[in-house]
Amino acid sequence: MLEDNLRDWLATDLGDLARTHMPFGKYGPEHYPPRGVVLYDLPLEYLAWFARKECFPQGRLGELLRIAHQLKADGCDEVFDQFRKARGGRTRLRPERKPLRETFPD
Repeated sequence: MLEDNLRDWLATDLGDLARTHMPFGKYGPEHYPPRGVVLYDLPLEYLAWFARKECFPQGRLGELLRIAHQLKADGCDEVFDQFRKARGGRTRLRPERKPLRETFPD
């Protein structure tokens, strides 16, 4: 019975992580339109900042950010690989670089 409850909670949490996007800040919709970066693709360093300052947002968003931080800090980032595959890969967090030949003409 307890295992079933735990499995259901985990499935719900992972499903919510897969559907929720960062609603504000550096990885929010202003910088990553139209909805922001999906929570599981946020960098560990960004999530660690919330943990160090003990300032996760209140409510479900804060819970999901804590879960994402814990999974990434424990080295379990591969849990999200199926979600990434379904979405076409990781969210690109850095701008594309120009090839060196265009930067330094002959």
